[in-house]
Formats: sequence, structure tokens, C-alpha cells
Amino acid sequence: MKGILLAGGSGTRLHPMTLAASKQLLPVYDKPMVYYPLSTLMLAGITEIMVISTPDDLPQFKRLLGDGSKFGIRFAYAVQPKPDGIAQAFLIARDWLAGDACALALGDNLIHADHLSTLMRTAASRPVGASVFAYRVRDPERYGVVAFDESGKAVEIVEKPAAPTSNWAVTGLYFYDKHVNDIAPQIRPSPRGELEITDLNHVYLEMGTLHVEKLSRGCAWLDAGTPDSLLQAATFVQTIQSRTGMLVGSPEEVAFRMGYIDADALRAHARGLGKTDLGRALLELAEGELL
Repeated sequence: MKGILLAGGSGTRLHPMTLAASKQLLPVYDKPMVYYPLSTLMLAGITEIMVISTPDDLPQFKRLLGDGSKFGIRFAYAVQPKPDGIAQAFLIARDWLAGDACALALGDNLIHADHLSTLMRTAASRPVGASVFAYRVRDPERYGVVAFDESGKAVEIVEKPAAPTSNWAVTGLYFYDKHVNDIAPQIRPSPRGELEITDLNHVYLEMGTLHVEKLSRGCAWLDAGTPDSLLQAATFVQTIQSRTGMLVGSPEEVAFRMGYIDADALRAHARGLGKTDLGRALLELAEGELL
């Protein structure tokens, strides 16, 4: 399975900050925002990832991430000329995917859970269908919303409904089988002119192969696309790291724990971060002091 990291858009809800920098490169506490969804894809065992961004911002992602070797993975890069919808990512990446199954992560989403790696690997291992994750929210009208019947089976999925029938929002993390390469080109623009990821998910729902995993109360999902949510995400990460000593959203840590890089590579990377708290934590991990 390959991965797509979609980091496009103009970030208008974060103006004026995003007039000079990509939203996904803004800091969420001690790391750039894009590190968090990147870490999630890596936890799923995905080592080939395409980063899609705007013509202006893509060089900055290349500068930050490189070819992926420092994380023990491989990056490819592609331009999204204009934000025509999340599902457009599959059209942009179609040749690169070459018929493979794929996971898509939005560059401004942060998911944290003790069992996140297990959830990701389970979704990645399903040979047929699509897998999405639902999270209970107070303002479902801002998101794609999924409704369930009495048995817990997903029966409806609607993009930004005016009158939501459920409080379960679909998070910005999606897993698809190889058939997404044939389904995505059939999606047509919505009334707002976008290729909606919800329409793609609806096709899988109609085929009876959409798996919806409800994220439990022990999970946290943060969409850092507004000033308030950006601050909330930073505060969340700072609280978890300072109180537990565990890192959140560190691709270096994930690479080491997944066996993509060894202790020497992690140690070298940690030293490259200088005297930062993140650098010290990674060094402790390399030395076996951080569990």
C-alpha cells in the first residue's frame, strides 16, 4: 500500500499566517503540522508516500522532508495546481499509484491514540473496500458526516449537511483498495465545484464495502485548520509530551520503532536538532532511555 499526504489549499481560515507559509508547515508545538499525519501513515506500515501541495509551497516540503531517507522511507512529490477537492489527489497521483491500494491523509489532521498503530495496520491490511474513521463532534455540519443504523452499520454519508443526522464526523484519514484508481476518475464536481472525498466514500458505501471505525473516547482527533484549533492542537501535544515524556507525531520516533532506521541514524538525526527538547528526547530514545 502507498500513501498520499495532501498538503494543498490556501489556508484562508488561517490568514494572515498562511499568506507567507503553507498551513501544513506551521508549527504545532514543537513540530511542523505535516509531521503528525506523516507519522500516522508511517504507523500503518506505509513507506512510499507522495506529498501533494501547491506550486508555491511544494519546494518548502521538499526542503523539509527530502527524499525520505532520513525516515527510512521514500517520498515522491506532485503539484495540485488549484484546490479542486480532496478526491483530486487520486487523479494527480494516478500514474504513481500504478493500480496499488492507497491511504490518504490530510496534512492538517492530528490523530492520537495508544492503539493507533493497531488501528492503522488493520485498515491497511483489508484487501477489499475502503476504511474511514469517525469521531464524535459538536459541530458535524463542518464535516463529512456518517450515520449508523441500530446495529452500528454505516447507512449514510453526507458532506457538510445543513441538518446533520449524526454527530459522527469522518476524519481526514482514508484507506482504499486498488479499485480507487478506477472509481476516483468517475467522481464529478459537487455543486461547490469540488471533487468530494465524501462522494468517493459514498460509492464504497453503496457497494457495501465501506468500513467505518468509530474512534473511542480514548482517542483524540484535531483538525488544525483554524486559529483556535491550531492552538488547541499545540496545547494538546505540549500537555501529553510534558506530562508523560512520550512524543506525539514524531516521524523520527516512528521510523525507529517501526525498524525503518537504526539507533545510529536516530542518534545522528537527534544531534542535528541541536539542544532542542525534541532532539534530547530522540537522543534518549536512541540510547534506550525513553520507553
